[in-house]
Amino acid sequence: MAKVKAGNIETGMFLMHNGHPHRVIKKKFVSPGKGSAFCRTKLTNLETGATIEHVFKSHDTLEEVFVESKQMQFLYLGSDAAVFMDQRNYEQIEISLKVLGDAVYYLVPETKAYISFYEGKPIAVSLPPKVELEVTESEDAIAGDRSNSGTKPITTETGLVVQVPLFIKKGERLIIDTTSGEYVSRA
Repeated sequence: MAKVKAGNIETGMFLMHNGHPHRVIKKKFVSPGKGSAFCRTKLTNLETGATIEHVFKSHDTLEEVFVESKQMQFLYLGSDAAVFMDQRNYEQIEISLKVLGDAVYYLVPETKAYISFYEGKPIAVSLPPKVELEVTESEDAIAGDRSNSGTKPITTETGLVVQVPLFIKKGERLIIDTTSGEYVSRA
């Protein structure tokens, strides 16, 4: 396995920490005026799903974990797992909702996503940057009402609640940013 200095850690990397594989969710490199530099990270344990915060000194060396990544197609959502299919060999796998986390709100049938595997087990899902979702619930805007700064909450077909401009109506298709969860435009 490759070694990486703490100063070179990037968000999305997979690292071995305290004998367990982790994914870097957030990182901030800090170089104070006095004292040595350090890297403040937020890590998710790939085995337990627990999230921790840890500070590494800039000269610390970590072991990078080998993770296999495959592009797969989302088929459907079950009661406790999502089913994805490998388009090359039509093999289907289930990924628990715990592993998916908030990604479940951006999955509609036929969405293509990259699934990361560690020792043959799915551990993470990387979504496309933007997805197209249909509005299923929307309040009617009241003319002249500016108490809510020109936006209103809507609910999409996946259950995601998003703030959108007042002119958006039920049944419209919208482009949503998967990293921020914000409205981008009409489809």
